[in-house]
Amino acid sequence: MNEDGTRDERARAEAQGSDPQGHQGPDPGRKRPDGPGGGILMGRPFGVPVYVAPSWFLVAALITWVFGGQLDRVLPELGNLRYLVSLFFAVAFYASVLVHELAHTVAALRFKLPVRRIQLQFFGGVSEIEKESETPGREFILAFVGPLLSLVLAGVFYLGMQAVEPGTVPGVLLAGLMISNLIVAAFNLLPGLPLDGGRMLRAVVWKITGNPMTGTVAAAWVGRGLAIAVLIGLPLLTHTGALGNPAQDIGGTETVTDALLAAILAAIIWTGAGNSLRMARLREHLPDLAARTLTRRAVPVQGDTPLSEALRRANEAGARALVVVDGQGEPTGLVRETAIVSVPEHRRPWVAVSGLAQDLTDGMRVPADLAGEALLDRLRSSPATEYLVIEKTGEIFGVLATADVEKAFVDAMARHHH
Repeated sequence: MNEDGTRDERARAEAQGSDPQGHQGPDPGRKRPDGPGGGILMGRPFGVPVYVAPSWFLVAALITWVFGGQLDRVLPELGNLRYLVSLFFAVAFYASVLVHELAHTVAALRFKLPVRRIQLQFFGGVSEIEKESETPGREFILAFVGPLLSLVLAGVFYLGMQAVEPGTVPGVLLAGLMISNLIVAAFNLLPGLPLDGGRMLRAVVWKITGNPMTGTVAAAWVGRGLAIAVLIGLPLLTHTGALGNPAQDIGGTETVTDALLAAILAAIIWTGAGNSLRMARLREHLPDLAARTLTRRAVPVQGDTPLSEALRRANEAGARALVVVDGQGEPTGLVRETAIVSVPEHRRPWVAVSGLAQDLTDGMRVPADLAGEALLDRLRSSPATEYLVIEKTGEIFGVLATADVEKAFVDAMARHHH
């Protein structure tokens, strides 16, 4: 796949992803939630919101249908009740996925890493952890607790199976849940990003090389390899009957289902690996984004100054921004670049800057020393097109335009790819 052409656009699109407030701003490392919250809010265990993605219902239906078909072989006497039983299985399966995700969340919170939300989606879930772990050891533990809990659940269901009659509804349900938790654990232990095993591999390489980026690159490429292996290998496995079903009774539809399942899984792993790489590269370049270096020089003008005069002064001073000040020289507003552009040349002598100014709010005042994640978090928390950059002493340092931050962001990304 040739990604170079689309990469810059993708980075740009990502950098401009729109916020719910309708703000266009640099937003690295945030997967856009589908819909307002990434699905339907189910609750807030440990204070972390859990969302169910709409695609989940599709999958729950699919699981219900497939498991229902299998129940028909084992317990034919159930009739149509089997779909109720298999719906219960689908829900219980996702409950165990949620336990897997909560394990990551609790570990992250223990390490003082804030968790933004948990999203249950197509295959399992995603815990969005805001910050990176500080050490490879913590990263390893953080990744390992998920599959570990899935294995523990598999054990619990196995013990439950011993207590009930085999071949009954509870017996079949428990067996199904044990196997599915084993599959979740095994799948997540595959050593490629974005899976937990990939994060463990990343931690190991990070520990050996001392460089988290090397770990990410290694684990992401293994992830891409896995995606291809799943795409080709999964249909082959089921086709040759290696998974225990005799090869001859596999019908045409099942082959198609397997191929489709493999394709979906492969796509999820492939895109996840690519995203992990992109996020890591972003994080690497974030420190380059400093308010000081990106700020435009600004000239202070009083509100009744005609725009043409204000622009003349700005050009003279080599400044690219206008700050409206009151009689005492205190800043009260910023003139937005877009507002200046919208006034035609011949009107500029007649328009006062006060009519074009955006009132300064507290959120629009940014300390000159902010950089990296701190700067982006600050801009994200109070969306605007321009910000007033202020020195510790309270002096005006200049004006920071969101557009400049975005551009620096995209440039940093592009630089990395050459």
